[in-house]
Amino acid sequence: MPQPTPDRIHPPLTFRRKVVRKVLPARFHARVEAVSWRDMALVIGPVLLLMVGLVAGAIWWLNPAPPKTLTISTGPEGSAFHRHAIKYRDILARDGIKLVVQESEGSLENLARLRAGGADIGFVIDGVSPEAERQGLVSLGSVSHQPVFVFYRGEQVLTRLAELEHKKISIGRIGSGARVLATAMFKANGIEQGRNAQLRGLEAGDAVDALMAGEIDAVLLMGDSAPLEITRKLMRAPEVKLMSFSQADALVRRMGALNKLALPMGAIDMARNIPPADVSLVAPNVELVAHERLHPALSDLLIEAAREVHGRRGLLQEAGEFPAARGSDFALSEDAARYYQYGKGFFYRHLPFWLASLLDRIVIILLPLAVLLIPALRLLPWLYRWRIQARIYPWYGALISLERGLRDEAAQDTAALLARLDEIEQGVNALKVPLAFLDQIYVLREHVAFVRSRLAFNATQKAGTEPA
Repeated sequence: MPQPTPDRIHPPLTFRRKVVRKVLPARFHARVEAVSWRDMALVIGPVLLLMVGLVAGAIWWLNPAPPKTLTISTGPEGSAFHRHAIKYRDILARDGIKLVVQESEGSLENLARLRAGGADIGFVIDGVSPEAERQGLVSLGSVSHQPVFVFYRGEQVLTRLAELEHKKISIGRIGSGARVLATAMFKANGIEQGRNAQLRGLEAGDAVDALMAGEIDAVLLMGDSAPLEITRKLMRAPEVKLMSFSQADALVRRMGALNKLALPMGAIDMARNIPPADVSLVAPNVELVAHERLHPALSDLLIEAAREVHGRRGLLQEAGEFPAARGSDFALSEDAARYYQYGKGFFYRHLPFWLASLLDRIVIILLPLAVLLIPALRLLPWLYRWRIQARIYPWYGALISLERGLRDEAAQDTAALLARLDEIEQGVNALKVPLAFLDQIYVLREHVAFVRSRLAFNATQKAGTEPA
């Protein structure tokens, strides 16, 4: 049996080209040959490079990449704010963002750091920041309640802060956010330090011991000063009672930073039914505060982290209640408002953070640039035609110059003119242009033939006039 020759296994290149030409439509070949790809590249290439340069420059200067490091101001080590920040740090690390956790004394120090630029984000309780100190700061949303517990001694049931007049009350250490808010609450009820009450600044542990020992009459606890262990200890003590705010609605209306909460019956100890009835409480919200210049991509990441950390069901909150667009003291940032309304952007839902951030910035920049670049792109066809015609028009200039030489009878040298015309014709014949411009080549050739006929006519006339 004859073995197949190499040509039968691998057909020659010329044969394969013929097959390709037969397979591909003739219209396709005509379109390909009708374009000068070299000229197209030389026209479009610089424009593309300019566009890329403009986009890159705009992205760099107008919408820079999000920073890789953030600083958060929290609270004392071991506090709820500090524990939350540690969780934030672990969550942000998944997307390559480093979160530096700074300890602080609480909301007031967090606010001072934010204003001084010592931190990028921080936890701040509503109702403790003067309006003048909120400039340049925005809220990314409320992340939790900060319930206010007022425990007191005595047989009489008290339901209003005004009933603590002429009592010795601990309202938190001096300089704390809890004390600022407590002072405002007591002032709204007509109670002020030195006038009709003794408002002391004991630490939470010391205040609880003093209440249990009968050294003070009441204690106001909030946030980390009222952990569940201390709350249970006080509510199980027979001589101590928890105030249920009968004026909770009025307090909320009077002080916009407060919200009304309900501690359900038996929530502290179901076996002993503590508390024996629902207790009305008031609570400010804790806001995640940031500089207004915070990068939008990081704003989304932080809200996502807050949703993971604060979104669970708790004693005084429902699942998914936080974070929420409830900015009180601080205006909600535009980026946060957009997130709460529409959620994460398309790129951030389907791509890694770094790639989504890059594409998001490119889209934002391209939209305004398109307004400028689209008209510029209309020049490309004109530039392409100009480049092709720039090969043809110089030969017209040479032809016109030669034709003018025909009119100058004194300077006529037919042999020299014919030699020049031959050079022009050779140059025209050597021109390579796309099919769309071939008509101009043929017209140019006709003009060359016309000038040649004139030269021949002039030569004949000249020979006829010369003496024999």
